[in-house]
Order: sequence, then C-alpha cells, then structure tokens
Amino acid sequence: MGRRPVIGVMTCARPKHEKTPEYLELAVGQKYMQPLLDREALPFPIPNFGEQTPFDAIMEQIDGLLLTGSLSNVHPDRYAGDISAKSYPLDPHRDACTWGLLDRCIAQGKPVFALCRGFQELNVYAGGSLDQMVHEVPGRIDHRSPTSSVPEIKYGAWQRVEVTPGGTLAQALDSSAPIIINSLHLQGVDRVGEGVTVEATASDGLVEALSIDRAKAFCLGVQWHPEALPENPVSVALFDAFVAACVDARDG
Repeated sequence: MGRRPVIGVMTCARPKHEKTPEYLELAVGQKYMQPLLDREALPFPIPNFGEQTPFDAIMEQIDGLLLTGSLSNVHPDRYAGDISAKSYPLDPHRDACTWGLLDRCIAQGKPVFALCRGFQELNVYAGGSLDQMVHEVPGRIDHRSPTSSVPEIKYGAWQRVEVTPGGTLAQALDSSAPIIINSLHLQGVDRVGEGVTVEATASDGLVEALSIDRAKAFCLGVQWHPEALPENPVSVALFDAFVAACVDARDG
C-alpha cells in the first residue's frame, strides 16, 4: 500500500481582526478536512498567498484539490459583474490562488472537488458568471439555509435536485435518481461557463452541480455542503469518489 494521498484544501485569507484588516490569517474549517482524514487521506491546507502562492511547489506535494465553501464571494471583476454592497465579503487572495491551482490541476490531471464557493469558482474559472442574490432573481426560489441555529435544521437536507444521467455526478452516485441535499447559499450560477457540463439542477432550474469537460481526472463542483452531512449517503459517495480519484492520481 502506497503513501496516503495528499489533498490540498483551500484556505481563505481573512482579516485577523476588524481593527487591523491589513493583517490576514489563513483559515479552513476542520469539517472540510475530517472526511478526508476518515478516508485515510492527508489534508494539506494550502498556503494561500494570492499571486505569490508557490504553485509549482504545492503541485509537487498534492494529489488532488478540495475547494471549500466560504463566507466570502468570488470578486465580480472575475466575471465582469457589478460590485456593490451585495458583493461582500470578498477574498481576492483566494481567487488568485484558486485560479493558479485550477490551471495546474486540470493541466496535470489531478482531481478537483469544489463545494459551494468552490463550485462558483469553478464556473467563473470556465468563463461563467454569477447572480449575487439568487433569491432576488425572478423565477428563482430561496436557496438560503433555514432560519435556525440548530445544526440539524440549518445544515439539514431539504432541497430536491435532478441529476443529469451519465454525468460525473451520476457516476459517483451510481445513480441518476433525484437527490435531496442541503442549501445554504446567496449566490449562484447565472451564465454557465464554456466547456462545462451541468450535472444537476434545482426545481427552479438553477445549476446545482457541474463538471469541466476538458479535465482529465475527476473534476466536480456542487453548490451544496456535503461536509456538513458526512454520513449522508450522497456525501459519502462523493467523498469516496473524490478520494479514490486522488489515490489513482497518486499511483498514476
């Protein structure tokens, strides 16, 4: 048996304190790393320094990349969007780091699993755009989390999505039957990127999962938070498929 697969986990560059916003700290929730540890993978928090990130050195160490969710949003400049109070908070360091890593992961055939903000990054990376307040868009339902401080309610599965038959998501689930997932997002896909396959949609037609056609390895983004429901069968299948793909990349 070879070494554990090493999986890069995206960090966010956040102000350490509101009184000193120029001082940033790199942060990632433990909940994103636990499903990897549970599958005997080694999470590698990405040293995110924006454009100064040591991309090639990182790529020598990792077998795959997990793009996490975040309170921050993709900068509207990335998709020629308007910037307003609705756009914040932003994290341009993360945007730059993500773009650099995606370039390399896709070119080198290393798996990518993108969650929530990561899913939105994947779409914008491919040339797509975002709606900054989905619930304000005519014809869209409210995709924000239920109003509750109880984790089982806030992060619980309640939204039905249709899975595209034959796609990356359907293959990971070994089924194209509809699934029930959680939903906790303000922003969402407006224009789908080039060379992107829509892997799942909500009842209002909003894209809930997508893949990058030119990727040589597993490359899937989901708008929901499988890490918040680690024992849910859908979450289990997705993390299993991602880590297995990282093992293949390690051994390849």
